[in-house]
This record gives sequence, structure tokens and C-alpha cells, in this order.
Amino acid sequence: MSLPPFHWWRTVFWLIPTIAIYTIVLGTLSIGSSLFESRGYFAHWCARTWSWLILATTGVRVYVHGLDRLEPGRTYVFVANHQSIYDIPVIFSSLPYQLRIIAKKSLGSFPFLGWHLSRTGHLLVDRRKPDPRGVFNWANSLTGKGLSLIVFPEGTRSLTGHLGPFKGGSLYPAVQAGLPIVPISIAGSRHVMRKGRLMTCPGEVEVVIHDPIATVAAAEPNIREVRALAARVREIIAPPVEREVEAVSERT
Repeated sequence: MSLPPFHWWRTVFWLIPTIAIYTIVLGTLSIGSSLFESRGYFAHWCARTWSWLILATTGVRVYVHGLDRLEPGRTYVFVANHQSIYDIPVIFSSLPYQLRIIAKKSLGSFPFLGWHLSRTGHLLVDRRKPDPRGVFNWANSLTGKGLSLIVFPEGTRSLTGHLGPFKGGSLYPAVQAGLPIVPISIAGSRHVMRKGRLMTCPGEVEVVIHDPIATVAAAEPNIREVRALAARVREIIAPPVEREVEAVSERT
């Protein structure tokens, strides 16, 4: 019987314990700051620091292209493909914006990470009984608070690297609030940690930021138009991602 590869041992006996320490220390600071700072700005600093430490410890280099397409300080809805659990630290470390996410409500019960999300301006949604009005009110308040939103419209991580279908409803809050949508292509993160695999590897990740797409606020958007917008965003995100998948396939 062959032994597990080196990176499995490295993940189990070095990365997981080390990242657990990062999460406990920075999660505690984040939760504590929420008692005094309601905007969650310091908590976001904790999240960015947590992201940088995870990437550095794992040995992940991130190359970002297109930041000059964005206006500093503006509120955006960043829409990205989803290849790996590492996409979140990649995004948080790459974008110099106050970022918030919409996550499933069950994450709120996770020690430290879930507590951080529920107390620092992120939105936890019960997917079985979603509250459209609550989501709209939350998204509509982002601009006044100087916050931006991250959305992964595939709804789950890709096993192959190829983009899955985008759920049109995931862009509904952006259209309701009239916020500009920024497509983001993430390529390479699936090789760092694949879905369903307890092993991480050093690697290089490319983040391509595309031109923002303006939207017009509508309290009750036409669902067909929202789905058409989601398809358009997917077509923008796909090329850099698919090129990376094809390049790896050719090498192997």
C-alpha cells in the first residue's frame, strides 16, 4: 500500500493546524471589534490578513489584472467563478474594497468563521425560506456603508474547472439596488485545493477583473432580463478560465 503524497502530510499536520490558529486569533479579534465598530471595517482587515496568511503559508501566488478598470471607493457587486475553497482568500486579498458576502445560514453556526460572518455585516440566508425583502434592503444599504458584495453564481465549486450554469437569481440583489456588476475570472485555484480532496498544493492563481456592467435599479426586476444578464456575465468570465483548463489538459 502506497503512502499518501507529501502535500497530504503537509496539509494535515502543518496547514490545517496553522490555519486553525489564524482563524481563532483573527476571528476573535474580528468578533471583539464588532462590539465597538458597527461598520465592520476592522473585521474586514482581519479577513484580509487571514487571507494573506493562508495564501503565504500554502505557497500560493496571486496575479491580479484589471484593477485599473475600477473606481476606488465605489460600491460594486463582484461576480466570480468558483473553483476552490481558496477562491475566498484569493478574492479578499486581491480587491482593495470593503467586501461582504451572501452565504447560507448554516455557516453562521461554525465557530469563529460563522460568528465573524454573522456579526460583521455579511448576510446569512436560509435557502429553504429566503427573505427577498431582507436581501433587497441589505443590498440597497451597501452604498451608504461603503461596502461591496461578492457573488459566486454557480452556487458550488467546479470539479473540472469548466464553468457551470449561472443562477440568474444570484444577481437579483445587484439589479434591485442598481449596483454595477464586475465580472471576475479566477484561473488556477482548483489546483491548489480541489473540491472533495483533503490536500493543498502551492500554485499560481490568476485573477482577471473585467469592465464593470452598469445596471438600473428596479424593485422588481424582470427575471428573464436578470437571467440574460447572468448569461452575459458568464460569457465574459469564461474565456480566461477555459483557456487555463485547456492548457492544463494539453500538458497532461
